[in-house]
Amino acid sequence: MSRQEGGCVTKRLQNELLQLLSSATQSISAFPVDDNDLTYWVGYITGPQGTPYSGLKFKISLNFPENYPFHPPKIKFVSPMWHPNVDKSGNICLDILKEKWSAVYNVETILLSLQSLLGEPNNKSPLNAVAAELWDTNMVEYRKKLLACYEEIGDY
Repeated sequence: MSRQEGGCVTKRLQNELLQLLSSATQSISAFPVDDNDLTYWVGYITGPQGTPYSGLKFKISLNFPENYPFHPPKIKFVSPMWHPNVDKSGNICLDILKEKWSAVYNVETILLSLQSLLGEPNNKSPLNAVAAELWDTNMVEYRKKLLACYEEIGDY
């Protein structure tokens, strides 16, 4: 990566951090783990109201490539997650993180999309087929499974 490319990525991530910190959305947050490395962030998402995830907080990791924003960051759930579009390792199946990525997306857009995915999974392409089946057939059992794997995290 050239010095100019690195500077562009750093500047973009600094701007996104400022935008996120000034956002009125309190149910999402993210910030760099190390002030000297803006390419690795930790984020937090609170489950949306009216969903099985309501009131639950989840931790994610965000790794930004050197060609960000032209390529998407690698994002995983760090917290254990029971969801049709998340596998046991925390990998996420979300089109905007893959083939539908656009350089106009930013950290806030990503976090809000992940939050939305919690309440509106894409059961047509599940990474967790059992979760997808329960989502469609038995929400009470789904919530039990979710709570069984959920680990509470502190305030963020």
